[in-house]
Amino acid sequence: MALQRLGNREARWLFLDRHALLEQPAGPAKGADLLALIHRLGFVQLDSINTVARAHDMILYSRRPGYRAKNLKRLYERDRELFEHWTHDAAVIPMAFYNHWHLRFQRDTELLRKRWRNWRRDGFEARFETVLNHVRDHGPVSSSDVGKDEKKGSGGWWDWHPSKTALEYLWRSGALTVVGRDGFQKRYDLTERVIEEHLRPGTFCDKAATIGWLCSAALERLGFATSGELAAFWDTASPAEAKAWCAKQLRRGELEEIEVEQTDGQLRKVFARPGTVEAATELGPAPGRMRVLSPFDPALRDRKRAERLFGFHYRIEVFTPAAKRRYGYYVFPLMEGARLVGRIDMKADRDADLLRVTAVWPEQDIKWSAARTKRLEAELDRVARFAGVGRVRFADGWLR
Repeated sequence: MALQRLGNREARWLFLDRHALLEQPAGPAKGADLLALIHRLGFVQLDSINTVARAHDMILYSRRPGYRAKNLKRLYERDRELFEHWTHDAAVIPMAFYNHWHLRFQRDTELLRKRWRNWRRDGFEARFETVLNHVRDHGPVSSSDVGKDEKKGSGGWWDWHPSKTALEYLWRSGALTVVGRDGFQKRYDLTERVIEEHLRPGTFCDKAATIGWLCSAALERLGFATSGELAAFWDTASPAEAKAWCAKQLRRGELEEIEVEQTDGQLRKVFARPGTVEAATELGPAPGRMRVLSPFDPALRDRKRAERLFGFHYRIEVFTPAAKRRYGYYVFPLMEGARLVGRIDMKADRDADLLRVTAVWPEQDIKWSAARTKRLEAELDRVARFAGVGRVRFADGWLR
């Protein structure tokens, strides 16, 4: 029997809908409404780079222009509706998902102890009890509060002193919980003082149920995916575990295989819930306004998928010397409707009260019209207000 086929246009609509990018960017952006948005996304990656605003703030702003950074801080640090841990990177995650992180705590306990013995500096394991006692006696601490007599090596950013490494390990393994950040520096407290008893690590972990939840929740947020993409979403289930889950769900009729048309016309087999193709055709087009996305936006997290689905080559922009020479260090994708139409290099100069635009690179198949420039200017005016600056200034020769 021939597989159902999802055209590229409809696949984009579905994918953007699952990432809250298909609808008009509008609506309330604090409290329960902000939490609902983060539930919908699954998590929001945290990052310290602040050329315009921090990446996590840009992710939420691009969907809810009324969002402000204090709204996330309140939800996380005061209301305790979010916790911070690891997916593919550090992220804030709805507290409702916390019990599904017991498996992650167990796996990080085993993996990091082995890995960090070779990677980090020696002695971090000997600091566990000292660090825990310090937190127990003094309350929440940051890395600057421990290991003051320890020397940091010359290995750069990641060459932590042993007590800093111990803090991170105890957090990743569940003994400590990050309760907030000062600037971008984490503050750690004992998990027993932060997390309700019935949720704490060490309680029963149903591995099969957790794997099932991880795969199902990933598929809900992607719309369609290979088993490898399901495993990568939370980065906890292994590829083999996700593959076995898909096979089981397929036999039960809970999943079906479909073909998704890529931007180059090729077809790719993926898994989806029954009825996904029909639902995608009913979604309709994305709003035509231009919006700036964070380089860490969840819709772009998988660079290969972004290229297959949108024709947007964004795998190397931040990381390779050649890309840095062409685009600069940190460039923002530009989305218009269901297309990625270019990338922009800009920075908030708060001393001068300016959003400085250095360059815009349209995609090769995009004709940059006067109308597009007006849409970009309107969006940048909004971004400037969000970044706390009053004006936008374009450099000479900004359109590349």
